[in-house]
Amino acid sequence: MKLISFILLSLLFLGCSKKRAAEQAKMDDELIQTYLSTHQITASKLASGLYYRVENQGSGVGCNSNSTVRVAYKGYFTSGEVFDQSDNTGITFNLQQVISGWTEGIPQFKVGGNGQLFIPSAMAYGKNGTQGIPPNSVLIFDITLKEVL
Repeated sequence: MKLISFILLSLLFLGCSKKRAAEQAKMDDELIQTYLSTHQITASKLASGLYYRVENQGSGVGCNSNSTVRVAYKGYFTSGEVFDQSDNTGITFNLQQVISGWTEGIPQFKVGGNGQLFIPSAMAYGKNGTQGIPPNSVLIFDITLKEVL
């Protein structure tokens, strides 16, 4: 009987977690759409919920979700408050070692390309947040793909 109770409670918890995640995804999408509308930005949306805007596609080589890249960026909240940025030379990292919004978003550009990523909280730091980024924060990044290594 204890095992059945445990299984039922586990299923209930999972159901509640999925419902909360779906509600958060909807709120994030509404926040991103409001930001885009307010700032008169046209962006494309991927199935994951990530929005991106290509200002300049770039003419260099492309990358994929496993590439090591060098990217110059500025990260900010929908309020406009900047929480992090690189210098103009950028930083180097493998796209498997960063938030999933970058793993999916940066391959939309080629070397020399730039634009913006509008990242729902689940593709950033989610319900836990991280140092300087509150839980469930939608993040915006201005990015320039400098190099694919």
